[in-house]
Amino acid sequence: MTAPHPPSARSGNDLRMLRAAVFAAVCVVLAAAGHTLASCASVAPWSLGAGFLGAVLVAVPLAGRRRSLAGIVTLLSLGQTALHILFGLGQHGSAVAAPATASGAGTGALSDASLVQQAARLVCGTTAAAISPTQAQRILSDARIAPDVTTGAAHHPADALSTAGASAALLPSLPMLLGHVLAALAAGWLLRRGDLALARLVELSAHSAHCVAEAAFVRALRAALFLVRALHAGLAGAPGTGPRPPRPALWVPPRPRTTALQHTVIRRGPPSDAFALAA
Repeated sequence: MTAPHPPSARSGNDLRMLRAAVFAAVCVVLAAAGHTLASCASVAPWSLGAGFLGAVLVAVPLAGRRRSLAGIVTLLSLGQTALHILFGLGQHGSAVAAPATASGAGTGALSDASLVQQAARLVCGTTAAAISPTQAQRILSDARIAPDVTTGAAHHPADALSTAGASAALLPSLPMLLGHVLAALAAGWLLRRGDLALARLVELSAHSAHCVAEAAFVRALRAALFLVRALHAGLAGAPGTGPRPPRPALWVPPRPRTTALQHTVIRRGPPSDAFALAA
């Protein structure tokens, strides 16, 4: 087996794009799955698309050559952290979109149905049917994302701290960070092994093509040498050609080795008149 190319060997544009696309897909899928399981809420579709495009743009310049396991794991961890913040912003924007629209319309109080729907989006493991309007009002008031409908106040007294709390909630906690690191290690190891297998397959394909070309060249060269040798030998297999033994100056053809018959009588003569017509 031949030794593989060194890790610094550059790859073509097709292999670069393949590495970048696979890396971005793995990074986005891991981050979205972990974020959904931890927050018990779905991820906004636009944030998935934006995260994939951003990961591809970052990975394309770095996918020109093989990376070590530490480099792949580091890039995966940084990408998952950035995607965690992006997905948190998408969920936070979806949660506050309905209250912001209702308050901008000039209505001081929200209907019970809208309150229940907004509260159901914030609570994990429950549905809108299991929340009463009073519970929904309390949940929204504690979350600092909706006006207090009981007093009609437009802003809660602690709204000044809500922005800081929301920003802090976007950062991953310690358990979530450890989960991201473990997932990055496992996915990085799989990506590294897959990258090595793909590179080895490309090398074997190139080596096989080179061997086939060399074999064809050797066969053509052998055929040419055989033709030259046959021409040089004068085509000994053809009749009337080839080397001839030397002939002496006075060559006498050899006599037959049969013994001459003695006392022979030749009785053949012209046919008789009776057989003249038959003859």
